[in-house]
Parts: sequence; C-alpha cells; structure tokens
Amino acid sequence: MIPVILSGGSGERLWPLSRAMYPKQFQNLTSENTLFQETLIRLSPLKIDPPIVVCNEEHRFIAAENMRALEVSAQHILLEPEGRNTAPAIALAALIASAQDDPVLFVMPADHIIKDQNAFETAVKQAEQEARSGALVTFGITPDRPHTGYGYIECGKAISAGVYTLTSFREKPDEQIAKEFIKSGNYLWNSGMFVFKASAYIKALEEFEPEILQHAKQAMSKTRKDLDFTRIDESAFKECKNISIDYAVMERTDKGRVIPLDAGWSDIGSWETLYEALPKDDNSNVIHGDVHTRNATGSMIHADHKLVTVLDVDDLVIVDTKDALLVASRKKAHNVREVAKTLKSKSRTEAKHHRTVYRPWGHYDSICVGTRDQVKRITVKPGAKLSLQKHEHRSEHWVVVKGTARVTKGDGVFDLHENESVYIPLGTKHALENAGNTPLEIIEVQTGNYLGEDDIIRFEDLYGRK
Repeated sequence: MIPVILSGGSGERLWPLSRAMYPKQFQNLTSENTLFQETLIRLSPLKIDPPIVVCNEEHRFIAAENMRALEVSAQHILLEPEGRNTAPAIALAALIASAQDDPVLFVMPADHIIKDQNAFETAVKQAEQEARSGALVTFGITPDRPHTGYGYIECGKAISAGVYTLTSFREKPDEQIAKEFIKSGNYLWNSGMFVFKASAYIKALEEFEPEILQHAKQAMSKTRKDLDFTRIDESAFKECKNISIDYAVMERTDKGRVIPLDAGWSDIGSWETLYEALPKDDNSNVIHGDVHTRNATGSMIHADHKLVTVLDVDDLVIVDTKDALLVASRKKAHNVREVAKTLKSKSRTEAKHHRTVYRPWGHYDSICVGTRDQVKRITVKPGAKLSLQKHEHRSEHWVVVKGTARVTKGDGVFDLHENESVYIPLGTKHALENAGNTPLEIIEVQTGNYLGEDDIIRFEDLYGRK
C-alpha cells in the first residue's frame, strides 16, 4: 500500500498564520512538528511503502525539507503547475503508481490531525481489505455535533460490519440542515481520505471523467526529473477539469464504500477548529506565546513576536504576526478567508508571504522597508549557496554577524568572517555561500530605485530555479 499525500492547499481560513507561500500544512500548529510531518509520522506504524507526495511547485523545497528533517524519503514528489482539485491530482499519483504491481493507494490530505492512532490503524487495515476486492473506500468521521464547517457523507445500507455503501456527498450545510443530518443517523463528516487500488481509480476515471484521465496521461507522458522532484507537462495538466474526487468518481460509482472513523479527527480548516483541537487554560483560552489575560474567556490568542495583553473580552481570535494582526469573533473567524482573497486581489504581499520568507538555502526576514532601501536578516544553512546572480536596480551591502560567508563578487571569491562586510554594486555578479558547519547570518542593506524580489537575473543555481 502506497500513501498519497495531497499537499496543495493554501489554508486561507487560517490567515495571517497560513499564507500562500507558507501554508498551514507546513506549520507546527498542534505540536513541535508541522501538520505535514505529523501525517508522515502517523503512517510509520503501518509499515507501508514510502509516500507519493503531490504538492504545489512553489512549496516543493518546504515539503522536501520537512521530509528530510524526519529522515523520510518519498517515492515521488509530483509538482502540480496549477491546482486543479483532488480528482486530477490523484490521477497523477495513480498513473505513476500503476507502474508497480497495482498497489493500493491510501490518499490523504497533509493538514489533518488524528488523535487516536489505534482507531486510525484499525480503520486503514479494514479499508485496505475492502480496496483489494475492488472497492473505492472513503472514511466518514463519526460526528459529535451538527458542525457547519464540514462536508457530509450520506451512508446507505450496511455491506458488512463497519462498511456501508456511499449514497452522496453534501457540501457544508447551515445549522438546521446539519441538525437534520445528525438526527437521521445516516450522515458522517467527510474526511477527504480514500483507499483504493490504482487500477480501480483509473478505471473509474475512464468511465466517469475520461477527459481528466486523458489529460493526466498526457501530462505524465512528458515528466522530467528536477532534483528530488518530478515535473509534469504544464499545458496538458491545465486542461484537466477542476473537480474533486467526491463528485468526479465517488458519488457516481457503485463501488463506493464508507467506513466510519472515530479517532479524534480534525481538518484544522479554520481558527475555530484549531481552537477546538488545542488544550485550554482554566478560562477556556488557547494561549500561544507571550500573552497576558485578565477577565478574558473562550479566546484563541496567538502571539509570535511581542507581548499581547487581552482584557475583558470573550470568544475572540487574536493572531499577531510580524506584519499583520487579526482580531475576530471566534465563531465567525472563518470569514477571514474573504479578507485573504481581498488582500490577494489588491496584490498585498501579506496575502502571499510572511515577513520571514523561506528559500531552499534558508530564509530571510525583511526587517525594515523604505521607498529606496530595505534591510534583511539572511540565514543560510550549512553547505547551502544562493544563486550566482545580479540585479539591475539595486546594490547590496552585506555584514556578517554569525558564521563564515564565502562571497563571489565579480571574478573574485573570498571569505568573510563575523563583523566583516562587503559592498555589491548594482549590476555586479555575486553569490553567497555558507562555508561553515553552523548557520550563517548576515545583515543585508539594499538600496536602489526598485527592490522587488523579481529583480534577480540568475546565472547558476543549485536548486534549478530560473
């Protein structure tokens, strides 16, 4: 059995913590590990094959670094040039997996939590048995209340102990309809997890969505390796219909099966669900960071970088990051998605990036930005190197504050140590490398008439970027 980890979401409902270039699955929201890493750890006791990961091209280095930190290798990291929903993404995984002896695929999102590992493993083994007989299985989460933030699965008749036919999927209901679902006893929350043989899914696509399968095959016929990643043909994949596996296949097949799962599951899809998943203090507050409260109850308060004080309020979400602050009613905090979309439409950087931006070589923090100047703190991992590049609109001054920097400036290469500096004039080819065994930290001062990140002309790059 091969795990297929879908990691293409942007997590807009958790803005400003989750952003397009560093979304929720790569953040440690519920433990010291990221949600993506927790997914990998959850699979380890099952003793199944290494995963196939499907992720956004812009997240490829983050995903690879998350796996390296756990010493986990992927069979493939498939790069989606554009998100086309789950049906096409799973088609890519099924096609590349079918080169083996028709494995069972265990498809799951990268950003969920499951607290009861034993219940999870039992359900997965049961689903595997059903899948080997040709069924397409999904897990329905046993609901404990009429939740309006989840989709629902309508179950049909019992096939065997703990296995039901799948009747339909329902989008997130209003409260009254959710209550009716719960009262009927026939509805479960939609987990977004599936188990089936690769051949069974491909056959279902042939029957119900042949164009998706055709375009996915075309995209996979022109793959190319790029470091740890597998790139597919962009133009062919973009022709795939944007549709979920729920509606493309599962709701239309007579082989759909549902296995109830009661394992402390959450999709961490909003601030409310994150609040529900985390431990509370004596006043039912979820506290992260340097926070002082007085007469505050039922609130989620996240402070990353400064003291946050909260007085005489109830049921709020307060999230303070380096460059943005969210204050919202906890019950309505899911509407922050609309804020994120508005920021995106206005090309605000806060919709896409955090102030700290991660790169394959390390990260940088934009400490101060003016009209013609910018100050960054740059951290380079041991052995890593920034691309050989030049800028047409800015010059740079580097000061080493920790470690040893190997600098390429024009035709010269030399080392800089702590408290030493170098000036890189506009238009000069240059590169920065960490020549030591500990992280390199430098302060970079940029000056010029344009300071955008797209003012980079690369000549050589270890990471295959253009």
